[in-house]
Amino acid sequence: MELTKYEEDMYNGEYGEGKAECMEILVSLGKIYDAEKMIPITSAQVSGVSYKTIGDAGLDFVVDLGKKADVTLETMLNPAGVDIENWEELGFSEEFTKKQIDIIKGYESIGVMSTCTCTPYLIGNTPMLNDHVSWSESSAVCYVNSVIGARTNREGGPSALLAAIVGRTPYYGNHILENRVADMIFDVSYDFNNEAEIGALGYYVGQIVNDKKPYFKLTSNPGRNNLKLLGAALASSGAVSQYHVEGITPEAEFARNHDSFDELETIDIDENIIKDTISKLSTTDKIPDLVCLGCPHASITEIQKVAQLVKGKKLVKDLWICTSKAIKAISQQCGYLDIIEQAGGKIVSDTCMVVAPIEELDYEVIGVNSAKAANYVPNMCKLDVVYDTVENLIDMISE
Repeated sequence: MELTKYEEDMYNGEYGEGKAECMEILVSLGKIYDAEKMIPITSAQVSGVSYKTIGDAGLDFVVDLGKKADVTLETMLNPAGVDIENWEELGFSEEFTKKQIDIIKGYESIGVMSTCTCTPYLIGNTPMLNDHVSWSESSAVCYVNSVIGARTNREGGPSALLAAIVGRTPYYGNHILENRVADMIFDVSYDFNNEAEIGALGYYVGQIVNDKKPYFKLTSNPGRNNLKLLGAALASSGAVSQYHVEGITPEAEFARNHDSFDELETIDIDENIIKDTISKLSTTDKIPDLVCLGCPHASITEIQKVAQLVKGKKLVKDLWICTSKAIKAISQQCGYLDIIEQAGGKIVSDTCMVVAPIEELDYEVIGVNSAKAANYVPNMCKLDVVYDTVENLIDMISE
């Protein structure tokens, strides 16, 4: 692998032991993937934050690294395992919360922003078209590659953190323009009416393509919120890191003009496939004990919609809308938080239903409008899920 003088100096310890260790690991990773060089990055997003998923070993890793080096660029954290400010009200244990706070403090000691969100692009970490970044949460990776047009591989939490410390990542995979072309075409002859249907499309296609790049022909623009849900579903049922939507995503024209595009396999998707996939994403037909929205974390417009739906209603079951602290603050300023809390719901920050230990609370059935959550909750939390639209879910728990 060809290194610049600055990269060689980091590798050889001229900038400290911590950066030397990071470079050694990243160069080894690059050699595995035949990377010819390293590439500078403009930002990072680090997963592996929840104590539920990384445990004491992850905590030790972060604390040890924090003694040796700091991040050198904009770096944001993925959701943690609890709402740090309201953990007790939500029913999380003090023991778990203390461990979680230690993990976040460890990241903060390195200079990582403790934003705790899987939608960093909604709160300021928004790369430019063609920027090289090192992001690790699967839905964020899919969004930044597909909707924004920046370039990242599907990094692990540790490799994204190491890249943030040295400001470099190996040049392979999605960082190379020729690797960003479409692999399969999906001709969708169906007008989507809601987020559950677009999520079902992503879930169905992800199972087919695995880690390939699908190209969608849709009859209308699904909008940013639904593109977020589409990518999250693709990345959870498969391992998709980028998709294209004809006439909408920034690299779709490049993908279409590629020499091999007309030779790609085309799969037709109709209403029957979407409806069948929706039905399979629910594991029960019981009324949810908890409706949990915001996977990926909710935008301000998604919270506005929930506020409109619950205004003047009384919720008889729990409602959580998961988002970042920044978006929660905006929702409070706009009056949405008061409306939701008056109905009996909560806006929950820092965490989500996938990485939180909700299995330790008194819930058996979780209602979700995210195909990603519907896929992960039964496996990671051992709870049943009801998959439906936000309108139908709120109707189920309202009087």
